[in-house]
Amino acid sequence: MKLDQLRVYIVGNPPPAFGGRYFVFLKITTACGIEGFGEVYAATFGPKVVESMLCDVFERRFHGRSPFDIEKLWREVHGSGYSQHPDLALMGVLSGLEMACWDIVGKAVGQPVYNLLGGRVHERLRSYTYLYPGPGEDVDFYLDADRSTERAVEYLAQGFTALKFDPAGPYSSYDPRQPDLVALERSARFMRQMREAVGTRADLLFGTHGQFTASGALRLARMIEPYDPLWFEEPTPPEMPEQMALVARGTSIPIAAGERLATKYDFARLLNHNAASILQMNLGRVGGLLEAKKIAGMAEANYAQIAPHLYCGPIVGAANIQLATCSPNFLILEGIGRWDGFHAQILKKPIQWQDGYVIPPTEPGLGVELNEEVALAHAYPADGLLHLEMTNRPIGVD
Repeated sequence: MKLDQLRVYIVGNPPPAFGGRYFVFLKITTACGIEGFGEVYAATFGPKVVESMLCDVFERRFHGRSPFDIEKLWREVHGSGYSQHPDLALMGVLSGLEMACWDIVGKAVGQPVYNLLGGRVHERLRSYTYLYPGPGEDVDFYLDADRSTERAVEYLAQGFTALKFDPAGPYSSYDPRQPDLVALERSARFMRQMREAVGTRADLLFGTHGQFTASGALRLARMIEPYDPLWFEEPTPPEMPEQMALVARGTSIPIAAGERLATKYDFARLLNHNAASILQMNLGRVGGLLEAKKIAGMAEANYAQIAPHLYCGPIVGAANIQLATCSPNFLILEGIGRWDGFHAQILKKPIQWQDGYVIPPTEPGLGVELNEEVALAHAYPADGLLHLEMTNRPIGVD
């Protein structure tokens, strides 16, 4: 069995665009006709550049090779061009291609990927969602404690038992910084109102985007600690786990991090510094399924848990599900709402969600198929914007 053809789909995510402006999906077809799907978490370059990267790496390393040679292909790409470093763009490309290989392998042997990575441990997977604005609401929703609390109660009625929100304010290329008093008060108000509204029926997940210094994050942690959040997410930027470790040691709130990290080497630093006890690898960036399974194993040996991250499309979501299903130290799974809307339309069969839980598929491979007609009908018009942008000015000093 040989890998033969690659096709890339750059798909515009229609309004309200939860999960990003666009998704980069790919399909690899073997010479014998088996198709495998993957997705790249493409946040650092424009989507057409990512497509060129995919084509380049596929032609150099994957074309004509066996999809079963995942370890060998991984090492060759990781060291390609004398790199051997957790390069986010290269690892994103490798993740999508590796994911498609696992889809092919699973289909070739008639097994879901989780059965090839140790077997099914969990019969269902607890999931959470961000608090998203409803129709007609604008981005001010994210900083409005009253409206967000109303939405939390609605999600609770749908079956969710964990909810995430990030009221601490904007993040910038110039971070880290100290939170201002307004952000501190707003964050405390969010936590207070949310806890009063949901009681013990739901965990509260406090999100930030690495915008604070360690001392600033500790000031914020003290404000929200009385309301017992399940985690404090990425309180400092990802490049210095030594600084995040200061936060972890100074608060009783578990620290979650990892969406901006790639490979076992990045995550080993996080664990070695005791900087986080909940690892949020994104399967479209971290280096693929096998790499994520290795990271989950390292976490298990350190009594840390995994909570796969998702801010992209449902094929990365499907890979997250495969990893979570076979990992004993799985905690919770991120989803975009109930995996409905466009995240269901872009698949031939939507991901199964019931009463706050994802039901792992039993179909071979990743368990999902891209609806290529829908993908082609939503081709992304190049507009120069990245999947996710940061504010390019200092915050709170002007």
